[in-house]
Amino acid sequence: MADEDKPSTRVEQARRLAESMKRQLGRFCGYLAEPGLVELMLNADGTVWADRLGRGMEPVGTMLPASAESFIGTVASTLRGTVTRENPILECELPFESPFDGSRFEALIPPVVPAPVFTIRRKASAVFTLQEYQRQGIMSDRQRAAIEAAVEQRHNILVVGGTGTGKTTLTNAVIDHMVRAAPQHRIVIIEDTSELQCAAKNAVAMRATDTIDMQRLLKATMRLRPDRIIVGEVRGGEALSLLKAWNTGHPGGVCTVHANHARAGLQRIEQLIAEVSQTPMRALIAEAVNLIVSIVKTAAGAGRRIDEVVAVTGCAGGEYQFANPE
Repeated sequence: MADEDKPSTRVEQARRLAESMKRQLGRFCGYLAEPGLVELMLNADGTVWADRLGRGMEPVGTMLPASAESFIGTVASTLRGTVTRENPILECELPFESPFDGSRFEALIPPVVPAPVFTIRRKASAVFTLQEYQRQGIMSDRQRAAIEAAVEQRHNILVVGGTGTGKTTLTNAVIDHMVRAAPQHRIVIIEDTSELQCAAKNAVAMRATDTIDMQRLLKATMRLRPDRIIVGEVRGGEALSLLKAWNTGHPGGVCTVHANHARAGLQRIEQLIAEVSQTPMRALIAEAVNLIVSIVKTAAGAGRRIDEVVAVTGCAGGEYQFANPE
């Protein structure tokens, strides 16, 4: 085995890269260590913004373009890659050393932007439970009860919201109750970036890559004997594969989708399915999706609020039928 392939050597290389990244990021590392930080963002004008739970976005300093590009280049080197004018976009996870802790990283350099831009999305340091959502006033007693009942009855849950509304954090809370309610269940989780947290003893986590997409992973999932299937976010034709899986003996799952309100979540699912099939799928969707939970940003309080909890009761005359269980 070559020296560079020895585990001890790889660990030391990762440690050195993390130390270099900390030096380049400088005082902004302190923000990454804050428990309430959601994202740290650099704009092309050099302004660094922090998005914190309950406080929203605010500028926290500036960063020179040369420093930003150096930092981005060091991150790229963790993947043994480079960022160039011909390859100006970088998507990856940061090292698991503190304070980066595997956070999601998206960066762009010229010519697609005027100056370097990046966003660091922190992974949740601890699971925010449904009880804590209720205690902080983010969801009502009845909303919490409806979500918990859906989990316990093995209903499929669709979590919807816009960018940065906290869909993943909410999904982690749903998974937490799932594990408490049915610790014997085998859970399979599929994501393109590792963000979901699952404490189940019998769980398998899979991650899509540039060459293996979610649709391929969903097919593999069916042979892994799952009781519940969880998808971090559906963005394409894999939505159809997920609904079919939920409908064929694997109920009680959860997934997220970008949409501004509950009913728009189903419309978004329709659009994604249309990428792979022109057959109307409303009946299938209504059968597979049992509960929709919509989360939105707010200017006050905790900065987030459960906007709607809506039960999908069926499809009649080509139209979805709903009930509000709150």
